[in-house]
This record gives sequence, C-alpha cells and structure tokens, in this order.
Amino acid sequence: MASGITPLELHLHPLPTPQEEIQEEELSPSSSAPSAGASSFLPRSHSTTPRHQLHGSPRSFGSGDSSPFPLLGSSRFSHPHLGSESSWRSLVLRWWSQMKEPREKQRLWLNRRKGWQRRRARGVAAWIAVVGFFFLMNWRMFSRLQESSDVSEDLLGFSNSSSSRIVNNWSNNDNAKKPGKVMFTRLLAVAAHALAEREKRPEPPDLWKETLISSSLWTPCANQRNWRTSEGSNGYLLISANGGINQQRVAEEHFINYLKDDIRIVKELPMELQSLDLEAIGSVVTDAEVMKEAKPSIYLKKILPILLKNSVVHIIGFGNRLAFDPIPFELQRLRCRCNFHALQFVQKIQETGALLVQRMRNHRSHWKPIEQNLFGQFAAKTSINEKKSSSKTASRYLAVHLRFEIDMAAYSMCYFGGGKDEEEELEAYRAIHFPALTLIRNTTKVPSAAFLRSEGQCPLTPEESVLMLVALGFKRKTRVYLAGANIYGGKSRMAALTSLYPHLVTKESLLSSSEISPFLNFSSQLAALDFIVCAAADAFAMTDSGSQFSSLVSGYRMYYGGGKLPTIRPNKRRLANIFLKNNTIEWKTFEQRVRKTVRQTKQVDERPVARSVYRHPRTPACMCRTE
Repeated sequence: MASGITPLELHLHPLPTPQEEIQEEELSPSSSAPSAGASSFLPRSHSTTPRHQLHGSPRSFGSGDSSPFPLLGSSRFSHPHLGSESSWRSLVLRWWSQMKEPREKQRLWLNRRKGWQRRRARGVAAWIAVVGFFFLMNWRMFSRLQESSDVSEDLLGFSNSSSSRIVNNWSNNDNAKKPGKVMFTRLLAVAAHALAEREKRPEPPDLWKETLISSSLWTPCANQRNWRTSEGSNGYLLISANGGINQQRVAEEHFINYLKDDIRIVKELPMELQSLDLEAIGSVVTDAEVMKEAKPSIYLKKILPILLKNSVVHIIGFGNRLAFDPIPFELQRLRCRCNFHALQFVQKIQETGALLVQRMRNHRSHWKPIEQNLFGQFAAKTSINEKKSSSKTASRYLAVHLRFEIDMAAYSMCYFGGGKDEEEELEAYRAIHFPALTLIRNTTKVPSAAFLRSEGQCPLTPEESVLMLVALGFKRKTRVYLAGANIYGGKSRMAALTSLYPHLVTKESLLSSSEISPFLNFSSQLAALDFIVCAAADAFAMTDSGSQFSSLVSGYRMYYGGGKLPTIRPNKRRLANIFLKNNTIEWKTFEQRVRKTVRQTKQVDERPVARSVYRHPRTPACMCRTE
C-alpha cells in the first residue's frame, strides 16, 4: 500500500487558531499531559467503513478539486453540506470546542482535588502542632511545678528561694559537661512537691521499724558453746585472708581470746616449720584447688591428708569455699560466732566510727546493743536514767549505701542517660579494667542495656534512689548519711539527692582533715568507717542487694537489732518496671507501688536454704527464736 498521510495523522498547518490553543494548553501547568504514543490531537475514527477504504493516494491541495481530500470516504467528519475549506474549518473548530470541554472539566476536578489535599495537609499539621504544644506545656508544667508552687513558707519548712533552686539546680547541671545526665526530671519535680506537702503530716508508722512482727522473736545465741577444745593436734593451718572489709576486723588479741575455747590460735609457726618450703612440699592450697562452697567432706578428703603428712597447710585466697548447707550444726554456729563476736575492728577504726555516729545523733546518747560490738571500749556508757531521758531526744538518721561508682556502672553494661559521651567513657574504662568483659562484648551478642535494666541488673542511680526514699515517706528534714565514694557523674549526678535531702552528709564532711587523714590512703579502712555508721543507723537503705558491703551490714543489723533496725532492700527488677512509667505515672500510684515492693522484701523470716548466714543469720545455729 502506498504510504501517505491518513486522516488520523493530520497536522493542521493551515489552521493556526487551534494550534495556538494547543500550545497554550501544553504550557498551562494545570493542563493534563497527552497520552503516551498519541501523534496528534485527533482521536481514532470509530467509523464502520473498512480502514483500507479510507486511504487514498496523496493529492495536491491545488489540484482544482472542490475538496482538498476527494478520495476520503465516509467518516465522522463527513457532512453533506461541507464542501469548502471554510466549512471544514468551522467543523474542526466546533470539534475542538467539544474536545476542550471535557479537558476543562478534568482540569477543574484536578484543581479541586489538589486544593482538598492541601487543606487536609494543613489540618493534619495543625492537629500535630496542637498535640505537640499540649505535651510541651504538660512537661513544662511538671518541670516547673516546684517553682510555681504557692505553698506557704511555713508549710514548706524551708524558704521559697530554696525550693525554687531545686529544679533550677537540675537544669543548670544538665548544661554542664559531664558523663551523666539527670534522669526522671518530671518525676523528681513531683517528688519535690510531695516533700513540701508532707512536712506537716506524720510519717508512715512502719518507716523506722521492722514490719515483720516475728523479727523481734529472734535473739543472738551464737556465743553459746556445747563443746570443748580438743587436746590433740593435727598440725597447723596457715591462713592468708582476703576481702576488703574483713581485713579491718583484725583486732588479733580479741579474736584469739574469744575463740580460745574453740580452737588454739597462735601468731607464728614453730621454728622447725618456718624453714620449710611449703610450695615445694605441696602444702600450699589455693582457691583454684577447692570448689566454691565445698562440703566439709572435701576438706577431710583433700586437705587433711596433706596436713597429717606435712604438719602444715597454707591456705591462700579462700573466699566462699565452705558451703552453708548441709553442714553440722556446731560448725555452723562456730562460723556465726566468729563473724558476729570474734571479729572486731581495730581501735582506731572503732574510735573514729563512734565519733561519726555521735555526730550523726547531734551528740545525744542513743545506746543500742549493736554499738557495744561495733565500738568496743568506745561505746557510750550511760545509766538507765540517761537512757530513758535521752531516748526521746536522740536524733534519728538514715544511712544509704549508694553503689554507683564508675567501676559498678561500667561492669553492669547498663545505660544511665548520658548519651554518646557516657557510652564511650564506660567502654574505655571496661577496656582497661575489665578486658575479659570487653572481649565478650566484641565477640558475642550480649543483652541490651534496656533488657538488663528490665531484669534488675543495673545499679540504682542517685535519681532512682532519692525517688525511692521520697516515696517511702522520709521527710526533707531527715538526716541522711551517705556511704560510698566517688559517685559516677560527681556533683551533677548528686544534685537531685542533695537538693531534696539537704541534711545529707558523708564521713568527709563530718570529720576534720586531721581526723580523716590517717585513713585516706586506705580504701578498706574508709569502708570500715562507713560500715560502722550504716550498721548503727536507725534505718539503712541499700541500692544494690548484691553488694557484699550492704549484705554484711544488713546481716549485722539483723543479728544485733532485735527486730528494731529496719533495712530497705529494693527489688530492682520490680522498681525498674515502675520507673519505666515515669512519664505518665501519677505520684500517688508511684508511691503505693514503691512501698509495696519494699514491704515485700521484708517478709522473709528464717534463712532460706543455702543462703549465707553472714547476710541472713536468722537460723537456729546463729540465733534462737523465742515464742
């Protein structure tokens, strides 16, 4: 078939008007783009005439024919009266107007749709802005709640300027360069308000006492003996003890004399044994050779033969190498007698410890049975009348062991709100002091910080600790002794605690430079001073139940306290679940849940099986129960 221009492919070169309108349409930003593949503005014919009849040979417009396209067959453009060029032009213009009308309608519809979309977007943006503004104002209200409180100065118990500084101090400390950041800002502000309202109200009735009624039925009896010292001798046990706090409970003469009816203790080996190379003859036994919490039968099987052969055995580095259960009754009692009666601090520690407790009580006598063992000859000597008259006026104090040093924070692998700086600092500390832990983190998948916190594996921060104390009911005027040193984050991390409890002191603030200088280079001696003040406190709060220091203090208080020295042992896993709701929980609900959690930890009466008697001495071998 000869090639030519079909009516479907016409380009209207002689018709400038429609073509100009087409160009305007194409330049209009609201016009619809032509469909792909279209070669002109003309749609295909819907004529029933066969396509081959519509095509003819190309003819010249100047051939003299009355129609420019005489060979065109019937189509929808055909009209019996259209024989001239003007008629053809009017037909095309009429067709163009008909084709343009639906395009105009489509453009109008698209414009309306775009307008609706813009209005919808503006509406959504406005809604988000309103909600954001609401939350911003809500946070701002709580963060400034203490400042804007209109409670009178008499009700607060402290000046309005002091109360306004509480929140300001936290904000100022937030801007300081430090590894830690203040956590729970909103809840701390509410706690400050709760403290202000509580000044004129009575404290909870069980705040300064044990809630477990049966606790007063247990009395110390490990000093009772039912055996006599054997006259024979199997040889000598040479002991090298380890452990920070116990290194200071080495008043040797008292230890030797108190246990003389249990075992003969000498200060040095006989001359014939001093010259022996104990390692060469196989008489040195380390903790690697004896399993942890071994049964007594292990010693009879492994250690006794060496002792009988060489007459001496040197035990090095032992810790927790004798099981608590099962064990003969008298052996368990000897263990308690040694810990609670035979071991005492040396005199310089007893004297300074007694001085600290005296200053915590504002130099008012408050004698308790526990002080006799803690202070030795420096215990207060008061008559019965003095006890009666001073018991009402003696100042009570709360001791808190805040286990939040950098080593604890790094080892826990937890996150404490300090951002990238905190993570990098703790990771660097781990690389130096805990290389094995760093290796594990780099080679295996370890639990996330969020998971560790939810499982109660993270130490309580100063912010969490103070929120717990406020929730339990301790008033702002409470005298608080803080045990521990070098709190991670420094003063900025301690801002909330010191602001809400301004009567907080440490051994460094209670003692003069000359009084504390003999202990400064000995961390275990400083810990011994903290031990004495915490053990003698009217109430003691630990922040990490796994801490050896806190566990020994609580065991000591349980043994000598007569059921009158409460110890707060928080369940960190349950507390973590409560703190997770810090942005939404109401203070009353927070208070109730914290008190319930702490109350539940006081319900244990007798020592559970296999539990350390040093931490929980309520067992017949250590304490006697009276009905």
